[in-house]
Amino acid sequence: MPNRYIDMERNIGIIMRIIGITGGVGAGKSEILAYIEEHYNCQVILADKVAHRVEEPGQKCYDELVMLLGKYILNPDGSIDKAKMAEKIFADKNILEKVNGIIHPAVKKYIMQEIGDRRTEGKLDFVFVEAALLIEDGYGQIVDELWYIYSEIDIRRNRLKESRAYSDEKIDSILNGQLSDEEFRQHCKVVIDNNGTIADTCKQIDKKLEEYLCQRQ
Repeated sequence: MPNRYIDMERNIGIIMRIIGITGGVGAGKSEILAYIEEHYNCQVILADKVAHRVEEPGQKCYDELVMLLGKYILNPDGSIDKAKMAEKIFADKNILEKVNGIIHPAVKKYIMQEIGDRRTEGKLDFVFVEAALLIEDGYGQIVDELWYIYSEIDIRRNRLKESRAYSDEKIDSILNGQLSDEEFRQHCKVVIDNNGTIADTCKQIDKKLEEYLCQRQ
């Protein structure tokens, strides 16, 4: 397997490609991104982790969320109790929309800043961005291309049951709120088939990323 951690000084000034990673729940995005992060000269940005960061005390989002939801959602140390926030959010659709209106723009702004910083440094070959609403939130406008991680519904269901112990009802609820296979394919330039083994999937990734790296030589 390739390893693209190379001499950073020799790599200064390279053209960095920004790739958005999307796909339905249970498609295997996390395992794929872990492989990419280990084997390529890149940064992986996970929108979920960024969301936690922008909700920390001292951040603008934190103040706005406390103002909207009340101090009830706070832990004794002043941090946001995610369970209490979720309880408040999912009890009222209007509040959920307001919270999304606070968090999603802040996450996108943070990610755009990260991309800008990496471009300025000029040391990486790739930046990968993964977000649940990558297409819906318009990330296609800030990345160079979108990749769709595709897995059949039955395979995704089995993964969610085995890894997260989700019930069929919960899986149905999540799937009903996500884009269809056709919609994912419509917006994405590259489709990675993750129905087989992780080794088979990684071969597809290696082929595409090596192709991009060769184009720069």
